[in-house]
Amino acid sequence: MIIVAGTITIDPASRQEMLEAVVPMMEASRAEPGCHEYVFSADPIDPSTVHLYELWESEDDLRAHFETDHMAQWQQRSAKLPISGRSVSKYTISGVGPVR
Repeated sequence: MIIVAGTITIDPASRQEMLEAVVPMMEASRAEPGCHEYVFSADPIDPSTVHLYELWESEDDLRAHFETDHMAQWQQRSAKLPISGRSVSKYTISGVGPVR
């Protein structure tokens, strides 16, 4: 399993615009083979922060995701948004279990 997680920093005045722009990306990504979760989420405390969380079955599934039309479209849309920073990491996990 692969987790992609991080934060995107955006001008708070454009946060709603960004959240609306990610909906087609989220819908298409969630329909991809191997995608278990795909979420952009506004931070309820910091209006300049949007969190990203993805859960993929395999590295191959994640690699295929980067080659999709909706990824290319999202990259074009996001280039027009006032994003001032991003910190996104990929984690490879070997096991999953309950928290308690």
